[in-house]
Amino acid sequence: MTPRHCPALLVSAPASGQGKTSVTAALARWHSRQGRRVRVFKTGPDFLDPMLLHCAAGTPAYQLDLWMCGEADVRARLFAAAGSADLILVEGVMGLFDGEPSSADLAQQLGLPVLAVIDGSAMAQTFGALACGLASYRDGLPFHGVAANRIGSAYHAQLLQQSLPPSLHWLGALPRDASLALPERHLGLVAATELADIEQRLDALADAWARHAATTLPPAVAFEPVASSPVPALLQGRRIAVARDAAFCFVYPANLDLLEQAGARLSFFSPLAGDTLPDCDAVWLPGGYPELHLQTLARQQPLHAALRAHRDAGKPILAECGGLLFALDTLADHAGHAAPMAGLLPGHAAMQARLVALGMQAVDLPEGTLRGHSFHHAKAVIEASPLVHAANPNGGPCEEAVYRDRRLTASFMHFYFPSNPVAAMQLFLP
Repeated sequence: MTPRHCPALLVSAPASGQGKTSVTAALARWHSRQGRRVRVFKTGPDFLDPMLLHCAAGTPAYQLDLWMCGEADVRARLFAAAGSADLILVEGVMGLFDGEPSSADLAQQLGLPVLAVIDGSAMAQTFGALACGLASYRDGLPFHGVAANRIGSAYHAQLLQQSLPPSLHWLGALPRDASLALPERHLGLVAATELADIEQRLDALADAWARHAATTLPPAVAFEPVASSPVPALLQGRRIAVARDAAFCFVYPANLDLLEQAGARLSFFSPLAGDTLPDCDAVWLPGGYPELHLQTLARQQPLHAALRAHRDAGKPILAECGGLLFALDTLADHAGHAAPMAGLLPGHAAMQARLVALGMQAVDLPEGTLRGHSFHHAKAVIEASPLVHAANPNGGPCEEAVYRDRRLTASFMHFYFPSNPVAAMQLFLP
Protein backbone atom coordinates (compact mmCIF):
# COMPACT_ATOMS: atom_id res chain seq x y z
CA MET A 1 0.00 0.00 0.00
CA THR A 2 1.14 3.53 -0.73
CA PRO A 3 1.13 6.41 1.77
CA ARG A 4 -1.97 8.53 2.12
CA HIS A 5 -1.63 12.31 2.20
CA CYS A 6 -3.90 14.53 4.24
CA PRO A 7 -3.58 18.00 5.83
CA ALA A 8 -3.13 17.64 9.58
CA LEU A 9 -2.46 19.60 12.76
CA LEU A 10 -1.52 18.68 16.30
CA VAL A 11 -3.09 21.34 18.52
CA SER A 12 -0.96 21.94 21.61
CA ALA A 13 -0.12 24.77 24.05
CA PRO A 14 2.46 25.95 26.57
CA ALA A 15 0.36 24.50 29.40
CA SER A 16 -3.02 23.08 30.34
CA GLY A 17 -5.85 25.61 30.48
CA GLN A 18 -4.72 27.64 27.45
CA GLY A 19 -7.71 26.62 25.32
CA LYS A 20 -6.60 23.59 23.26
CA THR A 21 -10.01 21.93 23.36
CA SER A 22 -11.92 25.09 22.45
CA VAL A 23 -9.65 25.83 19.51
CA THR A 24 -9.68 22.22 18.27
CA ALA A 25 -13.48 22.14 18.51
CA ALA A 26 -13.77 25.52 16.76
CA LEU A 27 -11.47 24.36 13.96
CA ALA A 28 -13.37 21.09 13.55
CA ARG A 29 -16.78 22.73 13.40
CA TRP A 30 -15.58 25.63 11.17
CA HIS A 31 -14.03 23.29 8.60
CA SER A 32 -17.00 20.88 8.76
CA ARG A 33 -19.40 23.72 8.00
CA GLN A 34 -17.35 24.42 4.87
CA GLY A 35 -18.01 20.90 3.65
CA ARG A 36 -14.71 19.34 4.65
CA ARG A 37 -14.53 15.88 6.17
CA VAL A 38 -12.74 16.28 9.50
CA ARG A 39 -11.34 13.45 11.59
CA VAL A 40 -10.42 14.23 15.20
CA PHE A 41 -8.16 12.54 17.73
CA LYS A 42 -7.04 13.15 21.32
CA THR A 43 -3.53 12.66 22.62
CA GLY A 44 -3.51 10.70 25.85
CA PRO A 45 -6.23 8.81 27.72
CA ASP A 46 -8.85 11.54 28.23
CA PHE A 47 -12.56 10.65 27.78
CA LEU A 48 -14.26 14.04 28.05
CA ASP A 49 -12.46 16.12 25.41
CA PRO A 50 -13.09 13.45 22.73
CA MET A 51 -16.84 13.59 23.43
CA LEU A 52 -16.82 17.29 22.57
CA LEU A 53 -14.60 16.78 19.51
CA HIS A 54 -16.92 14.02 18.30
CA CYS A 55 -19.82 16.47 18.37
CA ALA A 56 -17.75 19.21 16.72
CA ALA A 57 -16.58 17.08 13.78
CA GLY A 58 -19.45 14.63 13.52
CA THR A 59 -16.99 11.71 13.60
CA PRO A 60 -15.78 9.61 16.57
CA ALA A 61 -12.64 10.86 18.33
CA TYR A 62 -10.07 8.15 19.00
CA GLN A 63 -7.09 8.18 21.36
CA LEU A 64 -3.52 8.53 20.11
CA ASP A 65 -0.86 7.78 22.72
CA LEU A 66 2.54 6.35 21.91
CA TRP A 67 2.72 4.44 25.20
CA MET A 68 -0.87 3.41 25.99
CA CYS A 69 -1.88 2.65 22.41
CA GLY A 70 1.52 1.87 20.93
CA GLU A 71 3.05 3.39 17.83
CA ALA A 72 1.60 0.78 15.47
CA ASP A 73 -1.95 1.46 16.71
CA VAL A 74 -1.44 5.22 16.39
CA ARG A 75 -0.05 4.96 12.86
CA ALA A 76 -2.81 2.59 11.76
CA ARG A 77 -5.56 4.93 12.97
CA LEU A 78 -4.04 7.96 11.26
CA PHE A 79 -3.53 6.03 8.03
CA ALA A 80 -7.17 4.90 8.09
CA ALA A 81 -8.37 8.45 8.80
CA ALA A 82 -6.30 9.87 5.95
CA GLY A 83 -8.23 7.66 3.53
CA SER A 84 -11.50 9.50 4.13
CA ALA A 85 -10.59 12.91 5.58
CA ASP A 86 -9.90 16.35 4.19
CA LEU A 87 -8.35 17.42 7.50
CA ILE A 88 -7.02 15.58 10.55
CA LEU A 89 -6.94 17.36 13.91
CA VAL A 90 -5.16 15.91 16.95
CA GLU A 91 -5.67 17.65 20.28
CA GLY A 92 -2.57 17.42 22.47
CA VAL A 93 -2.35 16.85 26.20
CA MET A 94 -0.95 19.18 28.89
CA GLY A 95 1.85 21.42 27.59
CA LEU A 96 3.62 20.67 24.32
CA PHE A 97 6.72 19.15 25.93
CA ASP A 98 5.11 17.79 29.12
CA GLY A 99 5.12 14.09 29.96
CA GLU A 100 6.81 11.01 28.59
CA PRO A 101 5.84 10.57 25.81
CA SER A 102 4.76 14.17 25.19
CA SER A 103 2.62 15.78 22.50
CA ALA A 104 5.89 16.97 20.93
CA ASP A 105 7.10 13.37 20.80
CA LEU A 106 3.94 12.36 18.95
CA ALA A 107 4.21 15.28 16.53
CA GLN A 108 7.86 14.61 15.78
CA GLN A 109 7.49 10.85 15.41
CA LEU A 110 4.45 11.11 13.12
CA GLY A 111 5.42 14.31 11.29
CA LEU A 112 2.34 16.21 12.51
CA PRO A 113 2.56 20.01 12.10
CA VAL A 114 2.12 21.71 15.48
CA LEU A 115 -0.34 24.50 16.18
CA ALA A 116 0.35 26.17 19.54
CA VAL A 117 -2.62 27.75 21.31
CA ILE A 118 -1.46 30.60 23.56
CA ASP A 119 -3.62 32.52 26.02
CA GLY A 120 -3.00 36.08 24.87
CA SER A 121 -5.26 37.76 27.41
CA ALA A 122 -2.47 39.50 29.33
CA MET A 123 0.19 40.10 26.71
CA ALA A 124 0.98 41.77 23.43
CA GLN A 125 4.39 41.43 21.70
CA THR A 126 5.55 38.84 24.25
CA PHE A 127 3.11 36.53 22.46
CA GLY A 128 5.63 36.27 19.62
CA ALA A 129 8.53 35.59 21.98
CA LEU A 130 6.64 32.73 23.61
CA ALA A 131 5.71 31.31 20.21
CA CYS A 132 9.33 31.48 19.05
CA GLY A 133 10.48 29.71 22.18
CA LEU A 134 8.04 26.84 21.63
CA ALA A 135 9.01 26.59 17.97
CA SER A 136 12.76 26.49 18.55
CA TYR A 137 12.98 24.53 21.80
CA ARG A 138 13.50 21.18 20.08
CA ASP A 139 15.34 20.56 16.83
CA GLY A 140 13.31 18.73 14.21
CA LEU A 141 9.89 19.52 15.66
CA PRO A 142 7.47 20.28 12.76
CA PHE A 143 6.17 23.52 14.25
CA HIS A 144 3.64 25.18 11.94
CA GLY A 145 1.93 28.11 13.61
CA VAL A 146 0.06 29.76 16.45
CA ALA A 147 -3.47 30.63 17.52
CA ALA A 148 -4.46 33.07 20.25
CA ASN A 149 -7.13 32.48 22.86
CA ARG A 150 -9.00 35.03 24.98
CA ILE A 151 -8.19 38.08 22.87
CA GLY A 152 -9.76 41.37 23.95
CA SER A 153 -10.47 42.93 20.55
CA ALA A 154 -9.65 42.83 16.86
CA TYR A 155 -6.81 45.28 17.53
CA HIS A 156 -5.45 42.97 20.24
CA ALA A 157 -5.48 40.09 17.74
CA GLN A 158 -3.62 42.31 15.27
CA LEU A 159 -0.89 43.07 17.82
CA LEU A 160 -0.46 39.37 18.58
CA GLN A 161 -0.32 38.42 14.91
CA GLN A 162 2.23 41.15 14.14
CA SER A 163 4.50 39.88 16.92
CA LEU A 164 5.13 36.65 14.99
CA PRO A 165 8.13 36.21 12.66
CA PRO A 166 7.36 35.29 9.02
CA SER A 167 8.32 31.66 9.68
CA LEU A 168 5.35 31.15 12.02
CA HIS A 169 1.85 31.02 10.60
CA TRP A 170 -1.07 32.81 12.23
CA LEU A 171 -4.05 30.44 12.22
CA GLY A 172 -6.66 32.41 14.14
CA ALA A 173 -8.04 33.50 17.50
CA LEU A 174 -10.92 33.17 19.92
CA PRO A 175 -12.20 36.08 22.03
CA ARG A 176 -12.30 36.45 25.80
CA ASP A 177 -16.02 35.71 26.12
CA ALA A 178 -17.60 33.90 29.06
CA SER A 179 -20.40 32.64 26.83
CA LEU A 180 -17.87 30.60 24.84
CA ALA A 181 -16.43 28.87 27.91
CA LEU A 182 -17.15 25.16 28.17
CA PRO A 183 -18.61 24.10 31.56
CA GLU A 184 -16.42 21.97 33.84
CA ARG A 185 -16.70 19.75 36.89
CA HIS A 186 -14.28 17.74 39.02
CA LEU A 187 -12.95 15.43 36.27
CA GLY A 188 -12.79 18.06 33.54
CA LEU A 189 -15.34 19.22 31.01
CA VAL A 190 -19.00 18.42 31.54
CA ALA A 191 -19.74 15.55 29.13
CA ALA A 192 -20.95 16.89 25.80
CA THR A 193 -23.88 14.46 25.90
CA GLU A 194 -25.18 16.25 29.00
CA LEU A 195 -25.29 19.69 27.35
CA ALA A 196 -28.63 20.31 25.68
CA ASP A 197 -27.18 23.31 23.83
CA ILE A 198 -23.94 21.67 22.68
CA GLU A 199 -24.64 22.30 18.98
CA GLN A 200 -25.27 26.00 19.61
CA ARG A 201 -22.09 26.22 21.70
CA LEU A 202 -20.02 24.64 18.93
CA ASP A 203 -21.54 26.88 16.28
CA ALA A 204 -20.75 29.91 18.44
CA LEU A 205 -17.12 28.78 18.72
CA ALA A 206 -16.92 28.34 14.94
CA ASP A 207 -18.50 31.75 14.35
CA ALA A 208 -15.98 33.37 16.69
CA TRP A 209 -13.09 31.52 15.04
CA ALA A 210 -14.22 32.64 11.57
CA ARG A 211 -13.56 36.30 12.41
CA HIS A 212 -9.77 35.83 12.61
CA ALA A 213 -9.16 32.51 10.85
CA ALA A 214 -6.50 31.78 8.28
CA THR A 215 -8.20 30.39 5.18
CA THR A 216 -5.50 28.00 3.99
CA LEU A 217 -5.27 24.38 5.08
CA PRO A 218 -2.19 23.17 6.97
CA PRO A 219 0.45 21.11 5.14
CA ALA A 220 -0.41 17.61 3.99
CA VAL A 221 1.26 14.79 5.91
CA ALA A 222 2.21 11.44 4.38
CA PHE A 223 0.74 8.69 6.54
CA GLU A 224 2.38 5.33 5.97
CA PRO A 225 0.44 2.03 5.98
CA VAL A 226 0.97 -0.32 8.91
CA ALA A 227 0.91 -4.10 8.77
CA SER A 228 -1.60 -5.44 11.27
CA SER A 229 -3.03 -8.80 12.25
CA PRO A 230 -6.79 -9.37 12.11
CA VAL A 231 -8.59 -9.51 15.45
CA PRO A 232 -9.29 -13.17 16.30
CA ALA A 233 -12.98 -13.95 16.65
CA LEU A 234 -12.68 -15.15 20.25
CA LEU A 235 -16.00 -13.54 21.19
CA GLN A 236 -18.02 -14.87 18.25
CA GLY A 237 -21.65 -15.07 19.32
CA ARG A 238 -20.94 -13.78 22.83
CA ARG A 239 -23.47 -11.27 24.15
CA ILE A 240 -21.89 -8.47 26.18
CA ALA A 241 -24.13 -6.07 28.11
CA VAL A 242 -22.53 -2.60 28.33
CA ALA A 243 -23.82 0.02 30.78
CA ARG A 244 -24.12 3.31 28.95
CA ASP A 245 -25.63 6.55 30.26
CA ALA A 246 -24.51 9.68 32.15
CA ALA A 247 -23.23 7.53 35.04
CA PHE A 248 -21.29 5.13 32.78
CA CYS A 249 -19.98 7.21 29.88
CA PHE A 250 -16.19 6.73 29.88
CA VAL A 251 -15.67 4.33 27.00
CA TYR A 252 -12.92 4.33 24.38
CA PRO A 253 -14.48 3.92 20.91
CA ALA A 254 -11.54 1.63 20.09
CA ASN A 255 -12.62 -0.73 22.87
CA LEU A 256 -16.12 -1.08 21.44
CA ASP A 257 -14.69 -1.58 17.96
CA LEU A 258 -12.42 -4.37 19.21
CA LEU A 259 -15.25 -6.27 20.90
CA GLU A 260 -17.37 -6.09 17.76
CA GLN A 261 -14.44 -7.10 15.53
CA ALA A 262 -13.96 -10.12 17.80
CA GLY A 263 -17.53 -11.19 17.07
CA ALA A 264 -19.31 -9.95 20.21
CA ARG A 265 -22.87 -8.67 20.13
CA LEU A 266 -23.12 -5.57 22.30
CA SER A 267 -26.32 -4.78 24.21
CA PHE A 268 -26.33 -1.30 25.76
CA PHE A 269 -28.43 -0.65 28.84
CA SER A 270 -28.98 2.31 31.14
CA PRO A 271 -28.95 1.74 34.90
CA LEU A 272 -30.16 5.33 35.37
CA ALA A 273 -33.22 4.66 33.20
CA GLY A 274 -34.08 1.57 35.27
CA ASP A 275 -33.14 -0.92 32.54
CA THR A 276 -32.88 -4.52 33.61
CA LEU A 277 -29.76 -6.50 32.82
CA PRO A 278 -30.03 -7.73 29.21
CA ASP A 279 -29.75 -11.42 28.47
CA CYS A 280 -25.98 -11.72 28.20
CA ASP A 281 -22.86 -13.79 28.64
CA ALA A 282 -20.73 -10.96 30.07
CA VAL A 283 -21.17 -7.47 31.52
CA TRP A 284 -19.07 -4.32 31.23
CA LEU A 285 -19.57 -1.51 33.75
CA PRO A 286 -17.39 1.35 32.42
CA GLY A 287 -16.29 4.46 34.27
CA GLY A 288 -18.29 7.66 34.54
CA TYR A 289 -20.07 9.64 37.23
CA PRO A 290 -22.00 7.30 39.56
CA GLU A 291 -21.39 9.80 42.38
CA LEU A 292 -23.68 12.30 40.64
CA HIS A 293 -26.57 9.81 40.52
CA LEU A 294 -26.41 8.03 43.87
CA GLN A 295 -30.10 7.87 44.71
CA THR A 296 -31.13 6.76 41.23
CA LEU A 297 -28.51 4.01 41.19
CA ALA A 298 -29.41 2.96 44.74
CA ARG A 299 -33.02 2.37 43.65
CA GLN A 300 -32.05 -0.13 40.95
CA GLN A 301 -32.24 -3.10 43.30
CA PRO A 302 -33.46 -5.58 40.64
CA LEU A 303 -30.38 -4.71 38.60
CA HIS A 304 -28.16 -5.13 41.68
CA ALA A 305 -29.62 -8.59 42.25
CA ALA A 306 -29.24 -9.56 38.59
CA LEU A 307 -25.58 -8.51 38.61
CA ARG A 308 -24.90 -10.51 41.78
CA ALA A 309 -26.58 -13.56 40.24
CA HIS A 310 -24.49 -13.08 37.11
CA ARG A 311 -21.32 -12.99 39.24
CA ASP A 312 -22.39 -15.99 41.30
CA ALA A 313 -22.97 -17.98 38.11
CA GLY A 314 -19.32 -17.46 37.23
CA LYS A 315 -20.07 -15.18 34.30
CA PRO A 316 -17.62 -12.39 33.45
CA ILE A 317 -18.03 -8.81 34.68
CA LEU A 318 -15.56 -5.99 34.06
CA ALA A 319 -16.01 -2.98 36.38
CA GLU A 320 -13.74 0.00 35.67
CA CYS A 321 -13.37 3.07 37.93
CA GLY A 322 -16.95 4.37 38.16
CA GLY A 323 -18.03 0.81 37.46
CA LEU A 324 -15.93 -0.30 40.43
CA LEU A 325 -17.62 2.31 42.63
CA PHE A 326 -21.03 1.00 41.56
CA ALA A 327 -19.86 -2.57 42.27
CA LEU A 328 -19.11 -1.80 45.96
CA ASP A 329 -21.53 -1.92 48.90
CA THR A 330 -21.84 1.85 49.30
CA LEU A 331 -20.65 5.07 47.69
CA ALA A 332 -20.62 8.55 49.27
CA ASP A 333 -20.70 11.74 47.20
CA HIS A 334 -18.67 14.92 47.75
CA ALA A 335 -21.13 16.07 50.42
CA GLY A 336 -20.72 12.84 52.38
CA HIS A 337 -24.14 11.41 51.50
CA ALA A 338 -23.81 7.63 51.11
CA ALA A 339 -26.09 5.24 49.24
CA PRO A 340 -26.12 1.48 48.66
CA MET A 341 -24.66 0.23 45.41
CA ALA A 342 -24.68 -3.19 43.70
CA GLY A 343 -22.73 -5.14 46.33
CA LEU A 344 -20.60 -7.15 43.90
CA LEU A 345 -17.41 -6.50 45.85
CA PRO A 346 -17.26 -5.91 49.63
CA GLY A 347 -16.21 -2.36 50.34
CA HIS A 348 -17.07 1.31 50.55
CA ALA A 349 -15.93 4.41 48.70
CA ALA A 350 -16.21 8.16 49.16
CA MET A 351 -15.52 11.07 46.87
CA GLN A 352 -12.70 13.42 47.89
CA ALA A 353 -12.27 17.16 47.43
CA ARG A 354 -8.97 16.69 45.60
CA LEU A 355 -7.69 14.39 42.89
CA VAL A 356 -6.71 11.01 44.37
CA ALA A 357 -4.98 9.27 41.46
CA LEU A 358 -3.69 10.22 38.03
CA GLY A 359 -1.34 8.38 35.71
CA MET A 360 -0.76 5.80 33.04
CA GLN A 361 -1.00 2.19 34.21
CA ALA A 362 0.20 -1.23 33.04
CA VAL A 363 -0.97 -4.40 34.76
CA ASP A 364 0.04 -8.05 34.41
CA LEU A 365 -3.16 -10.08 34.63
CA PRO A 366 -3.47 -13.85 34.26
CA GLU A 367 -4.95 -13.06 30.83
CA GLY A 368 -1.92 -10.97 29.82
CA THR A 369 -0.55 -7.44 30.17
CA LEU A 370 -2.94 -4.56 29.55
CA ARG A 371 -2.24 -0.83 29.44
CA GLY A 372 -4.50 2.04 30.38
CA HIS A 373 -4.76 4.85 32.89
CA SER A 374 -6.19 6.04 36.18
CA PHE A 375 -7.91 9.35 36.98
CA HIS A 376 -10.34 9.69 39.88
CA HIS A 377 -11.41 11.61 42.99
CA ALA A 378 -12.56 8.60 45.02
CA LYS A 379 -11.00 6.67 47.88
CA ALA A 380 -12.13 3.11 48.44
CA VAL A 381 -11.74 0.66 51.32
CA ILE A 382 -12.19 -2.78 49.78
CA GLU A 383 -12.41 -5.82 52.02
CA ALA A 384 -10.64 -8.17 49.64
CA SER A 385 -7.07 -8.93 48.67
CA PRO A 386 -6.02 -7.54 45.30
CA LEU A 387 -5.23 -9.99 42.56
CA VAL A 388 -2.40 -7.71 41.42
CA HIS A 389 -1.32 -4.07 41.35
CA ALA A 390 -0.72 -2.02 38.24
CA ALA A 391 2.46 0.02 37.75
CA ASN A 392 3.05 3.54 36.47
CA PRO A 393 5.53 3.53 33.54
CA ASN A 394 6.94 6.91 34.58
CA GLY A 395 7.59 5.82 38.16
CA GLY A 396 4.67 7.80 39.56
CA PRO A 397 2.95 6.90 42.83
CA CYS A 398 -0.31 5.67 41.25
CA GLU A 399 -0.43 1.85 41.30
CA GLU A 400 -4.04 0.74 41.09
CA ALA A 401 -5.19 -2.56 42.59
CA VAL A 402 -7.11 -5.05 40.48
CA TYR A 403 -9.62 -7.28 42.26
CA ARG A 404 -10.92 -10.64 41.10
CA ASP A 405 -13.88 -12.64 42.40
CA ARG A 406 -14.62 -15.60 40.17
CA ARG A 407 -14.93 -13.90 36.77
CA LEU A 408 -15.53 -10.43 38.17
CA THR A 409 -12.59 -8.10 37.45
CA ALA A 410 -12.73 -4.70 39.14
CA SER A 411 -10.28 -1.80 39.33
CA PHE A 412 -9.96 1.97 39.25
CA MET A 413 -7.85 1.40 36.13
CA HIS A 414 -9.39 2.05 32.69
CA PHE A 415 -8.13 -0.58 30.23
CA TYR A 416 -7.26 0.21 26.61
CA PHE A 417 -8.28 -3.06 24.95
CA PRO A 418 -6.19 -2.73 21.75
CA SER A 419 -3.02 -2.65 23.88
CA ASN A 420 -3.46 -6.44 24.13
CA PRO A 421 -6.54 -7.59 22.22
CA VAL A 422 -6.40 -11.24 23.27
CA ALA A 423 -6.00 -10.39 26.96
CA ALA A 424 -8.87 -7.91 26.79
CA MET A 425 -11.17 -10.40 25.08
CA GLN A 426 -10.41 -13.05 27.70
CA LEU A 427 -11.83 -10.75 30.39
CA PHE A 428 -15.22 -11.43 28.80
CA LEU A 429 -14.82 -15.22 28.57
CA PRO A 430 -15.68 -17.80 31.28
